[in-house]
Amino acid sequence: MIRGVRGATTVPEDKPELIYNETESLVKEIVRANAIKPEDIISVLISTTADITSGFPAKAVRSIEGWEFVPTMCTHEMSVPNALPLCIRVLLHVNTELHQKDVRHIYLNNAVSLRPDLVQEANK
Repeated sequence: MIRGVRGATTVPEDKPELIYNETESLVKEIVRANAIKPEDIISVLISTTADITSGFPAKAVRSIEGWEFVPTMCTHEMSVPNALPLCIRVLLHVNTELHQKDVRHIYLNNAVSLRPDLVQEANK
């Protein structure tokens, strides 16, 4: 079965090293929480808010050991007034045996405000 696994995080400012570190941490936590192996990943879509321009988060994903050939793409999120700033969102398309209700979506840093219902579920 193919499932989408979501996650998001934020950075304190638009600096490449922060973008890379937070993206890598987020993806590693998504993978850990859902027992995903690189060979099970179909593709990764990453979006950032328009205030992130100093680096490509996909670079961080491709730098993870074993992920060199995982198809990864970056894009900008819609510009919506009062949206959470400096936010990186990730969507992994994966082959998994998990039922949709059992997939653990991961929200870190200020991004926990995006889906508090899922954050609470993940901590149970």
